[in-house]
Amino acid sequence: MNLRRLMFDMMLAWENPGSEEGLLKNNSTLCNTVEIEDEDEGSIFYANSTSLAVQVNDMKTVGLSAFTRIAPSCPIIADLVTVHNLFDALTCSSGGRLHYFVYDKYLKSLDRVFRSIKGVMQSSLASSFNLDAGECILAIDGDKPIHPVLQHIGISAWPGTLILTTHALYFQSIRVGYGDKIVKYDLATDSNQVIKRDFTGPLGVRLFDKAVMYKSSTLTEPIYFDFPELGSPSRRNYWLAITREVMQVNRFIRKFNLEDIQRAEALSKAVLGILRYSAVKEAFHIAPSHFKTTLTFSLAEKLPKGDMVLEALYNNYFQLLDTSLSHLATEPAVDKAPQTHSVPFSLYALSRMGFNLLNRKNETEKEISFCAVCVGVTKSLEAALQESFLYSERIEAARATVDQVKVEGLDANVALMQVC
Repeated sequence: MNLRRLMFDMMLAWENPGSEEGLLKNNSTLCNTVEIEDEDEGSIFYANSTSLAVQVNDMKTVGLSAFTRIAPSCPIIADLVTVHNLFDALTCSSGGRLHYFVYDKYLKSLDRVFRSIKGVMQSSLASSFNLDAGECILAIDGDKPIHPVLQHIGISAWPGTLILTTHALYFQSIRVGYGDKIVKYDLATDSNQVIKRDFTGPLGVRLFDKAVMYKSSTLTEPIYFDFPELGSPSRRNYWLAITREVMQVNRFIRKFNLEDIQRAEALSKAVLGILRYSAVKEAFHIAPSHFKTTLTFSLAEKLPKGDMVLEALYNNYFQLLDTSLSHLATEPAVDKAPQTHSVPFSLYALSRMGFNLLNRKNETEKEISFCAVCVGVTKSLEAALQESFLYSERIEAARATVDQVKVEGLDANVALMQVC
């Protein structure tokens, strides 16, 4: 029995304790169907409707409670802050029940995303950017002629390769007479930064809604990154979402003065969130946004009372890590054995996958050991999330009310004030 099947069986057991009827069988017809579906990389939501109906009828499913309790135990699969939204994304076409073939397809997509990013990190292209120690590449675009990225400054525009890391945006322009110049836009230290969707066009004319605008206190004028494509601006929206997540996690780091292990853990949470977001997008062609996003720090920023979520995350998780590390630092080594670095949940998971986010050039996997998270530290975080989600539901209801009464000429503020 593989880990994917084991975790799903654990979810089934959570919903039906003591029952073995729901456990999946190794020789089920469903597994063969899933493998065939994955061979052509087709989306499960576009499978033959008759075949899909047969699979659903023959399949045990799990609900929200089981998924939110079991899935976050593996930080690669889910995060406590966004697990509800991840479940909604995976069950948007199945009436709020998670089928194994959807869960399995998500995990296989996640594995492909990890392998792809790891391949980029080990490529010659990555080495040409001279990344800092602990800096991890999250996305790359414009490296293929069929999917160009254009950088607009004033009325000038030129193609190039765009890379997002945990620290910055890099643009390697392709300009005649200039060589392959690389420009870095720091996302980690500058607090006066803005990134948003915008229009671009030839000679500075605002025609196409396919770009993101970035400006900071270190730039004399805004920079526009254009993602030309037919149809909806899905590439632009993806880059806008993941770049905002990097900005938000670095704001969180600056706000609470996180350093070393704490800082690496915060970045690890953001990295895993971005990779999960990419996996859902690639597997199911959906990219949840606003209150439904699966990006941890972006969700906390968008939710009402999201500051309470971040406070709870810091007070009941990152401060605990600081206490644990201080305690370990004061303990003498036993028999003068070399001390290992005690690292938290997400950072450990990434290190096992071959990613190193610590600011140490010679850090090896053997030097990293797992620091268990104490049971019960998530209670106040769950309480803060529950209150925040409650307010977000009330705001959504208020917005629906506003849309309904607009034709009657009522003031929108009346409905919105009811959530206060």
